[in-house]
Amino acid sequence: MRKLSLACAGLLLFLSTSVFAEEHAAEALKHANAAVTEGKAGHAPALVEHSKAAMEHALAGAIVTHGAQKNHLDEASKELQEAIDHGNLGHADVATKHAQAAVEHIKAGNQ
Repeated sequence: MRKLSLACAGLLLFLSTSVFAEEHAAEALKHANAAVTEGKAGHAPALVEHSKAAMEHALAGAIVTHGAQKNHLDEASKELQEAIDHGNLGHADVATKHAQAAVEHIKAGNQ
């Protein structure tokens, strides 16, 4: 009976971390898309704010997941950091390209 309880607890833990990763990925995608929209409009400061929020969620999701999804969230975080760096310099066009790359990584990780 104890083994069954431990197995069930382990399964629930595994499933809950998967759900947390997907929730963080969804929030990261929402903010990364908003960053792209702001960047296309030439609003570098707003792009930076959305990129920061997206990166927080991407990093949080990468902590609780593994495999391909983790790799894509890690790569998305790198792209978002580049978007933040370029956005802080006022380079909305370059920052937008990095934010778009982050969007693609987040989407690829959810497939």
